[in-house]
Amino acid sequence: MQPAPRKHQSENIKERPDMTTETNPLDNSQGVKHKGASKTARIPIKVVPLEEKLKKPSWIRAKVPSSQKFFEIKDILRSQKMHTVCEEASCPNIGECFSHGTATFMIMGDICTRRCPFCDVGHGRPNELDKDEPKNLAESVAAMKLKYVVITSVDRDDLRDGGAQHFADCINEIRKTSPNTKIEILVPDFRGRLDIALDILAKNPPDVMNHNLETHPRLYKQARPGADYKHSLELLRRYREMMPHIPTKSGIMVGLGETDDEVREIMRDMREHGIEMITVGQYLQPSDGHLPVLRYVTPEQFKQFEKEAYEMGFTNAAIGAMVRSSYHADMQAKDVLEGVNSNAICD
Repeated sequence: MQPAPRKHQSENIKERPDMTTETNPLDNSQGVKHKGASKTARIPIKVVPLEEKLKKPSWIRAKVPSSQKFFEIKDILRSQKMHTVCEEASCPNIGECFSHGTATFMIMGDICTRRCPFCDVGHGRPNELDKDEPKNLAESVAAMKLKYVVITSVDRDDLRDGGAQHFADCINEIRKTSPNTKIEILVPDFRGRLDIALDILAKNPPDVMNHNLETHPRLYKQARPGADYKHSLELLRRYREMMPHIPTKSGIMVGLGETDDEVREIMRDMREHGIEMITVGQYLQPSDGHLPVLRYVTPEQFKQFEKEAYEMGFTNAAIGAMVRSSYHADMQAKDVLEGVNSNAICD
């Protein structure tokens, strides 16, 4: 049995009645990045910390970065002017993954046009796209000798195609320099630009198409302002329909106030929309300015979710406290992509 959350999510979220009366508006200059409370200060939902934080249980442990390989990877990334979501989103697996010589690359800058209050990536008005980034990314992949690479991005609602062509350019550059490398893309929702984005990515396909649902639709208003649960499901269903030979994948977090039955409901929705691979991990609060953790799911319950996921027909289910959407992504894909044998990837 899991301990019940001390408070329901709704008890820690309050409506902000008037968004137009901010006395100290955030600097909206291009290139200025806001994080934590600065980032979430102007969303329609106000984040209210718990009176007493839940104590982090013993099974939530991350390895401390210490190996020489960790610092070598950081040097490669900085020399190529590359960002990783491992760093920007404060992933707890960064030490393990960098020490294995792997990373999840984050393209199109490190400033997101959305303000999701669970995410540690900064918000603001992004800079112009770096036209050299696809080539720099391909050079980084080659330098790191990656057999499997994950590419993700910030949301770019300022772009006509949501950044889909930039994803395609990155895929094509990697294909040129590392033809045997398998490519997984973890895409934003391309809301309002879905038709053009899917057309571009169907013409320039990855090896795995990933888009995260993140949480139950009941919690979207506070967790994913600007996103839509049904739209995200349709993105994956439509891509699967267009490219039936490309496996689709999605992931969620637990600990935001969802129930176990709501987790199962999400898994069923995924299967009904043709999604083959799933990740489920524990939400960890990046700072006091982010949504609080309302429960820590036990290892036993994660195991139960994994069992049920396979019973529902998922080809691979990576489910556990420290799992992130591209953690061990190569091993998640091994049943559907032959010949991939690399180390862990983190997100």
